[in-house]
Amino acid sequence: MMHFLDRASEWTARALAVLAGIFLVSMMLLACANMVLRAVWVPVQGTFELMGFLGAVVAAFSLAFAQRRKAHIAVGILLARFPAWFRRLADASTNALSCGFFLLAGVETWKWAAFLVQTGEVSETLQIVYHPFVFASAAGCIALAFVLAVDTLKALIQAKVA
Repeated sequence: MMHFLDRASEWTARALAVLAGIFLVSMMLLACANMVLRAVWVPVQGTFELMGFLGAVVAAFSLAFAQRRKAHIAVGILLARFPAWFRRLADASTNALSCGFFLLAGVETWKWAAFLVQTGEVSETLQIVYHPFVFASAAGCIALAFVLAVDTLKALIQAKVA
């Protein structure tokens, strides 16, 4: 079961990272097109808005991948002096607390997106519905919570302590 969960969290993180990469390339193309068109004709309308929406999705979709790769800052100097059982407990507790936080953030963001659907709110410049970007950001937070939950289980049952 643990192997299945670990593979599922890896697959989820990779899939979202690929999507984040696609959105990042889209942002780059949009920024370049805006600069070129600004120089020769008129700028692309709503570039600032779209860059903000896409940037939020890129950040949210890359969270789970960063957690899987342990690409975040960790302070291990202090914990290295404690016994293995304490390091395991500290790792499991911080992962569990982080999981709870990001699950709550994802659920609340999802609720906000659902509210945007109900109200039919649109963006200021382009007048497009932007709830899909909010749903995507919520999905990124929920995916990170899933990866953190798997990391918590791994910290509790693994034989070797990091």
